[in-house]
Amino acid sequence: MDKLERIELESQVCNELERFIGSGDKLLAEFVIGLADENPKLKDFNKAISENVPDFPESLSSHLFNLIEKMKKKTTTTTNNNNNNNNNNTNTAKTTTTTTTTTTTTNNNNYKESEWEETKLNSNSNNQKKNQFPGLSIPNKVEWDQGKIVDVPIDDEKTKEELKRKQQDMDREFEREQREKRDRDREQQNKRREIDKEPILYKIYDGKVSSINDYGCFVTLEGIAGRRDGLVHISQILSGRTKLNHPSDVVKRNQQVKVKILSVASSKISLSMKDVDQSTGRDLNPQQNIQSIISTNSTNNRSNPFKPNNNNNNSSNNNNNDDDDKYTTSKNRKRIASPDRWGYKQLIASGILSVPEMPNYDKEVGLVNHDEEQPEEDFDIERNEDEPQFLKGTRMNMQQLSPIKIVKKPNGSLQRAASTQTALSKERKEEKNQQRNEMMDSIPKDLSLPWHDPMPEAGERHLAQEIRSIAGQGIDTEIPEWKKVTQGSHIQYGKATSRSIKEQRESLPIFPLREAFLQAVSEHQLLVVIGETGSGKTTQMAQYLAEAGYGTRGKIGCTQPRRVAAMSVSKRVAEEFGCQLGQEVGYAIRFEDCTSPETIIKFMTDGILLRECLLDPNLSAYSVIILDEAHERTISTDVLFGLLKQALQRRPELKVLITSATLEAEKFSKYFMNAQLFIIPGRTFPVDIRYTKDPEADYLDASLITVMQIHLSEPPGDILLFLTGQEEIDAACQILYERMKSLGSNVPDLIILPVYSALPSEMQTKIFEPAPPGSRKVVIATNIAETSLTIDGIYYVIDPGFSKQKCFNPKNGMDSLVVAPISQAAARQRSGRAGRTGPGKCYRLYTESAFKNEMLASSIPEIQRTNLGNTVLTMKAMGINDLLNFDFMDPPPVQTLVSAMEQLYSLGALDEEGLLTRLGRKMAEFPLDPQLSKMLIASVDLGCSDEILTVVAMLSVQNVFYRPKEKQALADQKKAKFFQPEGDHLTLLNVYESWKNSKFSNPWCFENFVQARSLRRAQDVRKQLITIMDRYKLDIISAGRNYTKIQKAICSGFFANASKKDPNEGYKTLVEGQPVYIHPSSTLFNRNPDWVIYHELVMTTKEYMREVCTIDPKWLVELAPKFFKTSDPNKISKRKRKEKIEPLYDKYNDPNAWRPSKRK
Repeated sequence: MDKLERIELESQVCNELERFIGSGDKLLAEFVIGLADENPKLKDFNKAISENVPDFPESLSSHLFNLIEKMKKKTTTTTNNNNNNNNNNTNTAKTTTTTTTTTTTTNNNNYKESEWEETKLNSNSNNQKKNQFPGLSIPNKVEWDQGKIVDVPIDDEKTKEELKRKQQDMDREFEREQREKRDRDREQQNKRREIDKEPILYKIYDGKVSSINDYGCFVTLEGIAGRRDGLVHISQILSGRTKLNHPSDVVKRNQQVKVKILSVASSKISLSMKDVDQSTGRDLNPQQNIQSIISTNSTNNRSNPFKPNNNNNNSSNNNNNDDDDKYTTSKNRKRIASPDRWGYKQLIASGILSVPEMPNYDKEVGLVNHDEEQPEEDFDIERNEDEPQFLKGTRMNMQQLSPIKIVKKPNGSLQRAASTQTALSKERKEEKNQQRNEMMDSIPKDLSLPWHDPMPEAGERHLAQEIRSIAGQGIDTEIPEWKKVTQGSHIQYGKATSRSIKEQRESLPIFPLREAFLQAVSEHQLLVVIGETGSGKTTQMAQYLAEAGYGTRGKIGCTQPRRVAAMSVSKRVAEEFGCQLGQEVGYAIRFEDCTSPETIIKFMTDGILLRECLLDPNLSAYSVIILDEAHERTISTDVLFGLLKQALQRRPELKVLITSATLEAEKFSKYFMNAQLFIIPGRTFPVDIRYTKDPEADYLDASLITVMQIHLSEPPGDILLFLTGQEEIDAACQILYERMKSLGSNVPDLIILPVYSALPSEMQTKIFEPAPPGSRKVVIATNIAETSLTIDGIYYVIDPGFSKQKCFNPKNGMDSLVVAPISQAAARQRSGRAGRTGPGKCYRLYTESAFKNEMLASSIPEIQRTNLGNTVLTMKAMGINDLLNFDFMDPPPVQTLVSAMEQLYSLGALDEEGLLTRLGRKMAEFPLDPQLSKMLIASVDLGCSDEILTVVAMLSVQNVFYRPKEKQALADQKKAKFFQPEGDHLTLLNVYESWKNSKFSNPWCFENFVQARSLRRAQDVRKQLITIMDRYKLDIISAGRNYTKIQKAICSGFFANASKKDPNEGYKTLVEGQPVYIHPSSTLFNRNPDWVIYHELVMTTKEYMREVCTIDPKWLVELAPKFFKTSDPNKISKRKRKEKIEPLYDKYNDPNAWRPSKRK
């Protein structure tokens, strides 16, 4: 048994050496294990390694020592278990008592080891899943064993510089060893016999004489796929001037010979024996190859006299891109019909037209003759169904799992109402489009007649473009009247106050509890804080901790679920703290860091803290971590729960505060081992909740009727109405304004105020202004007003019971926004909004039975209904491989984890065993989605990283173009100037390069209807990405005009989003065969290329593809061999099997009349 364990240990060490230094030498592994046996302490082991093996990475030696110790402990544990089984019950009881006592005394801050273990008692279901999905339960790295003490790195500049220098030396040594290894592998590969798909010109092959004729002999070539025969002419058999009477005098049938390929013409191959040494295979006439290439080039130049002369010195570099240039040229040049070509020739001969003005002229190639092009072969691809080793059998097991349901009762009254409202919204859009089309049809067809008329009527003469632009803008060419009344000319930024900052802070509900709060923090390592929105917990807790001296031990970090919240809260806290933003108080969001070495209080998004855990799992730079708005349960927040739970054991001095505005605090407390609750009482008053007697079919119409009833019959007080999105809110505002206007001037004024994320901030702050005397305001908002906003004066809340939720479908890998019923917890939050100022009323536009039976108790966390590709990649980079047993508060669905693992495997981020590859490690360092990271890294090898940096930066911002309603036609004309035939990605690149050529001018942006703020944001993102590429020594190379390289780089990341043109209508995705369409705003709209790749899908009236790019289908197999493969031409692919052949529509006969069985 000991020998087997020793062999297992040697195997593990060999694997780690192979992964880290590229050499799994068994002797080196035995030597390392021997040193570990002689030196039981880590310091002694590292010293012995450095003395015996110079330039051995210290991090690797520590990792190997931990691995060896873990294997030894495993061995001793099994032995002890066997011995314990033979002991009596008394000894067992003693041992148990001793263990319990030891555990109790060693733990700090009221945390008991037994409590930590209690969280994993429900392991039966996990064990069952572990057997079904072994790829999700790969053992973690040693550093991530729960409760293991890890040395905290020293956070001073000198140590950082030393570590950086050591890392650079290790990188250089690793690169040198890898280079040597690649050279050795290349030599070995060259020695091996390679099989070519096609015969290569001037290459020497072995062959066998198959037949002999009077004029030569036929030779069957070896080393080429398939059977290929070539002819050795009688003049090419013997060298010199020796005359050969018959080939049989020199060669015999089935004789082994060495031949050289002279020419290949379709299936005919010409060979030579005299140019090859038959004993050694050496080329006796190597000059012939060079002369033939020169003569070929001169022939090509003669064949196209209009080709420009390019005297570039970098011809060697250009040779590699010939295929790409041919593809680019052939795709970009216009095909000319034969009659038109004859006409152009006549115009050139007469001197009217010059050659460069020809449509098929290229600056680099000259005239392109499409007649010489080969017809494209029918190329079909299909999904590669081969599963990686670590996911064997998971697809079959996934079919047995039920997906997470975001709706409790799919056939309930609430879900029927949501479907009805979606259909009504679609009808409103279609009606609007129909009115626009009618206006277009009403435009006179012959607009030139009034210009020919010498005496037209007044106002008859119009420019065609002017009239079409008016029709294209829609029915309302101006801003809607309700918006004019609402917005007005006077803008106030929020509610004005005359109180000082000190008075404002002391008026908050948390202020009287300051001392009690600090006392609770000092006594408990983890605290769950419950406080309603507006209690002051976000802005005040961090300041109280800083004033109490916690900032001297490390930073006070406070996370926010949204970037805007992190920025706005930090500005407010800096103002209250009395410092400049970025000094003692700062913030950090993706691609923007506004902190300094003096920063004490740091606000950040939860994703930023998660990335800091990737670099330092112990978060040694922080003394206190505050997870604010934890009830929103974003993906990053849920992962941070598990990581902080482990960090608390490793760092007893670390303090963690979890804040929540909902009553789910008991769940948080239970998850964190019954942590202490600290409740901040809010300003709450009783709320009268009223339900409808019967379900409402059209909740939008019912809510507007309720608003008018409250306004006309209830006492003074403002109204808050919850709707699902911008489009629904705008429609409600328009309808409500028209209905109130129809009632006349005898009715009190009703001020209509919308609130949604896309609304300008100065308009959002209008909701905080009090309504004028004698009037009432109604705030129509999304679920942002549930917890994130506190509006004074609200006495009436109308809750239709719906919101938009993001939902991920692992089958097609697509996120979509769907209207779904809210949870009971969200409904309570909404009703609570009516009790902030005084006693209020909440009108729920659904039955009490629907509230109890059709609503979930709490909202489904984001981690259970969204794509987890980026999250799984980050966790793998941290060494967390056992995803199935990771301590999630609410574990994500297994099918979502499997889908994320498959995506990362197809991108090359995971190997066959489910472990992170070197490419995956680089991808994890970029704060981007895995597809964008892969695209950026692949662009370095393809030689277009400069352009891809710009494309990625432009994709990370939104709304680059804007279309003002009064100038939509002009905006579309300006946008058309940037269009590229390759697709939207190249169009975005063209916009950025044009802005760059204008020296980043703001007037240029205004003139071309481009958002200057979005471009500046893209510029900042690009700079951040360049710093990351510099850190990892990734070259920034420009591709120039070779757009094929850029298209290939995009394809390398987004190959899973490939779609093929459907003969009937639109496109179909290759993965699921889902019908999709090119978005009308796309460059490729109405161009309909055969193969495209999209960046994202958007669901409106149809499934639309946004940011579309053309591709060659061969690239999919070339760049993603793990995901796609070439279809077998002798078999019917799955995609073709699904296709249905239907006859042409015949309105005069029965649909089945074409069938033979119907004919007599």
